[in-house]
Amino acid sequence: MNVLDDIKNQITKNKVVLYMKGTPEFPMCGFSSKVVKILQLLKIRFVYINVLENIQIRKMLPKYSDWPTFPQLYINGELIGGCDIISEMYEDKSLQKKLEEIN
Repeated sequence: MNVLDDIKNQITKNKVVLYMKGTPEFPMCGFSSKVVKILQLLKIRFVYINVLENIQIRKMLPKYSDWPTFPQLYINGELIGGCDIISEMYEDKSLQKKLEEIN
């Protein structure tokens, strides 16, 4: 299986996927940390992929998603965006509405 297949499987088999730098316990950038905090505040269970440990995913995901930076949040297979978009959506409650669709 190639890296693009791995990415597709991760996104389709999990309802909420966060591609981030580091782990939820030890985020390695402020943007990843902020998105993790938002998801934790909302008590959302999510799968994370540490792109610092997987160079192939780090290189291929921006091509797959057409989104150049990390973190990247996917809900129900759809790219939602990075830290700024997630923060705005959290503030205006549209993220909470989007997350309600997973149940």
